[in-house]
Amino acid sequence: MGVEGIGARVARKEDKRFITGKGRYTDDMVVVGMKHAHFVRSPYAHARIKSIDASAAARMPGVIGILNGKQLTEDGIGNIICGWMIHSKDGSPMNMGAWRPLAQDTVRYVGDAVAVVVADTKAQARDAAEAVVVDYEELPVVTDAVKAMQDGAPQLHPEAKNNLIFDWEIGDSAAVEEALKSAAHVTRMKILNNRLVPNPMEPRAALGIYDEAEDHYTCYTTSQNPHVARLVMSAFYNVAPENKLRVIAPDVGGGFGSKIYIYPEEIVCLWASKRTGVPVKWNSDRTEAFLSDAHGRDHVTEVELAFDENNNMTALKVDTIANLGAYMSLFSSSVPTYLYATLLSGQYRIPAIHGNVRTVYTNTAPVDAYRGAGRPEATYLLERIVETAARELNVEPAELRRQNFIREFPYQTPVIMCYDAGDYEASLEAAMKAADYRGFPARRDEAKSRGKLRGIGMSCYIEACGIAPSQAVGSLGAGVGLWESAEVRVNAVGTVEVLTGSHSHGQGHETTFAQLVNDRFGLPIDQVSIVHGDTDKVQMGMGTYGSRSGAVGMSAIVKALDKVEAKAKKIAAHLMEADESDIEISGGELKVKGTDKSVPWFQMALAAYTAHNLPEGMEPGLKEGAFYDPTNFTFPAGCYICEVEVDPETGKTEVVQFVAADDFGKIINPMIVEGQVHGGIAQGIGQALLEGTSYDPETGQLLTASYMDYTMPRADDLPSFNISTTETVCPGNPLGIKGCGEAGAIGSPPALMNAITDAIGNNDLTMPATPQKVWAALQG
Repeated sequence: MGVEGIGARVARKEDKRFITGKGRYTDDMVVVGMKHAHFVRSPYAHARIKSIDASAAARMPGVIGILNGKQLTEDGIGNIICGWMIHSKDGSPMNMGAWRPLAQDTVRYVGDAVAVVVADTKAQARDAAEAVVVDYEELPVVTDAVKAMQDGAPQLHPEAKNNLIFDWEIGDSAAVEEALKSAAHVTRMKILNNRLVPNPMEPRAALGIYDEAEDHYTCYTTSQNPHVARLVMSAFYNVAPENKLRVIAPDVGGGFGSKIYIYPEEIVCLWASKRTGVPVKWNSDRTEAFLSDAHGRDHVTEVELAFDENNNMTALKVDTIANLGAYMSLFSSSVPTYLYATLLSGQYRIPAIHGNVRTVYTNTAPVDAYRGAGRPEATYLLERIVETAARELNVEPAELRRQNFIREFPYQTPVIMCYDAGDYEASLEAAMKAADYRGFPARRDEAKSRGKLRGIGMSCYIEACGIAPSQAVGSLGAGVGLWESAEVRVNAVGTVEVLTGSHSHGQGHETTFAQLVNDRFGLPIDQVSIVHGDTDKVQMGMGTYGSRSGAVGMSAIVKALDKVEAKAKKIAAHLMEADESDIEISGGELKVKGTDKSVPWFQMALAAYTAHNLPEGMEPGLKEGAFYDPTNFTFPAGCYICEVEVDPETGKTEVVQFVAADDFGKIINPMIVEGQVHGGIAQGIGQALLEGTSYDPETGQLLTASYMDYTMPRADDLPSFNISTTETVCPGNPLGIKGCGEAGAIGSPPALMNAITDAIGNNDLTMPATPQKVWAALQG
């Protein structure tokens, strides 16, 4: 390992521009003639659009144009789609209702866009939007997924009777029922997973530019996967042919899943640019973000866990109702199915598992992937019920888990996944040691002497990362492949450009990807440039989500580096009249083993481009590309232990200790990994203690539409985290990487809720565990 290679704690290259205000985000982009858009959004959760009168607004200062859904339809712009087909257990396809980028006949949630105003300034566009008169006929509203399925509930889409999108199952129902009947003990729970608003630091934005001379479109956007955006906008929404559409995602200030999808605004800005003849920019304000960004989670689950007389797990039965909101978003159908139910085995040997998932339309914002996407929901229900079972069985929670851990790999679960490698006991032991788990009773007694209730909780999580391989996900209904691409270009002076289909929105790719080049060739990382986020520069890619940048994106880079290395060695061997097999590369030089012969890297690169003295038949230049399609998912895992103190007078919870022991396989940059874990735990603590989306059940109004009502975690809500890693190398990719981006958000909520319920002696508590809820549970 070099000072900047694999395993080195290298400070992030990109942070210099970010912390000095020199980042270039979509809202920083300014082009000649650019105008501004503001959307007219429905104030009603469910209503028919009787008419739209924009005549007064059109006469207001600065207004360039006011466009509506009828015009959008006339121009052939297609509906927004869900890109993952799920079939119900009876074989019928999912019931996908129409989602127009601008609603034409019916609005289905507060914030549904019905028109767009284009004006000289943002203020003028906003003022004119307020003057657009929309005549609505209000319709009945339903915001609760369970109630939405009942007879007589308001119907959102004619395609979905009783608002049911699909009724899907996985596993062996008969085996589970038999195991439940013969079980020595069954733990039963109803578990709610609260709806969340992602709230990335940078709100969504789009700049659409139509060039009439070239009949070409350019879209700057806050996207986690610009190539998929271009593919979908051209192939399904008919915005423009793919060769006539360039999508650029510059610096992106956080995503957490909410910027994976194609939203109405990107489509409308491109279309509006052609319609009005001017470049059109839209930038969301925070209220719009609360209303219209895809939300996360929102499950109601009944779960049963069976044990034999020796406390071995024998069966798990799960029945989940998932609220998908008013429309199906791009990946929404996969989240409560293949990203959730396939992880129900967790770290445990459970011979029989059956999961049933019903997804439902409601008059709320669409729900899709949010950090972890299905894996947090699976871990939460499993780790809450395992902890509860330990209490019912009067067994120490750590020992019940240890007894039921999977110990032999590969391990085929009853729900599709085949775990390739792991050592769950190593993470458990590391976490227990760091937390001084055995010393907890003394700390509980000391807290009691101060009038505080102290509790401890544990969570052992596993997740599936990489969201691959392509053939497997294709067979499960995915609309795209989930490989990744890379191109490595060595310039004539020896500097290197890496073009990647992965996209960075806070993960540090400009540093970690450069570290791969340093590790291979010994070049300083400031001589390595990472190019991403532009469909005109990078041929094709699948973007970043599901902790796939390391395991999939970096593996594509490694394949391209292999090809570059092979050609570089041929050139060097020819220059030094040596055998190619004797060439080694280190410290920025190509050397002949066992001799003092060497060629500097830059000299080899220059030889490749001058082409004066190359091996016979070799093409000039030095650049290579590769695609990598993994053979399996990767399976990060770990153990989290949380300690809390609860004030019985107020119900306020303080997190006094949080320990995380993770197994991420091979780690490229420990500093960046630690930052990812810190951020994930902060989001998980936010879900468990503070965050929760609430709609008025009568009107469908979002009651938590600002930071005054939606409580985000602050620094004083969080302790200093004690984090560490164990390592089992992933056998499924060349670097042995498993992924780290979502672990913190997956493992932390159940650990915290287990700790609070332990402290208060009442297991009937739902997230977020606000002081009011905790105090009420104490009274109960």
